[in-house]
Amino acid sequence: MDVHSPSVRSKNMRAIRNKNTKPELCLRKALHACGFRFRLCVKNLPGTPDIVLPKYHAVIFVHGCFWHGHQCSLFKWPSTRPEFWRDKIERNRTKDHKATETLLASGWRVGVVWECAMRGADNNIVDVAHRLTGWLCSNAPFIELQG
Repeated sequence: MDVHSPSVRSKNMRAIRNKNTKPELCLRKALHACGFRFRLCVKNLPGTPDIVLPKYHAVIFVHGCFWHGHQCSLFKWPSTRPEFWRDKIERNRTKDHKATETLLASGWRVGVVWECAMRGADNNIVDVAHRLTGWLCSNAPFIELQG
């Protein structure tokens, strides 16, 4: 059972952003400190990637573990309205997969960074940025970083 009333839960859910989240801001700051310049939320690319690096022909998605159904310790299926949440999260997973496939097929390189990869100490962000730097300087088409 939910500990909040429906109106309070609705207010809480409306307050959750889909852009400029804390993991995105931290990753952008770390990449910028490494000398990378990028564009944000390019709407004409499939999936509206969070970070676009045109020079490297690469995009980076920063996924929240709950919203994208990552099988890690940060994800737990909600007990209230389970059918709604299963449908919503499965739709998100399907959209993510389709966007990744479309981007790869059109020659873009795709990086996916999960929220759990950046949780904890500040050095996790540095490690993620270091691993992304290595990927960006390589020719690898895909990278997925998780905790």
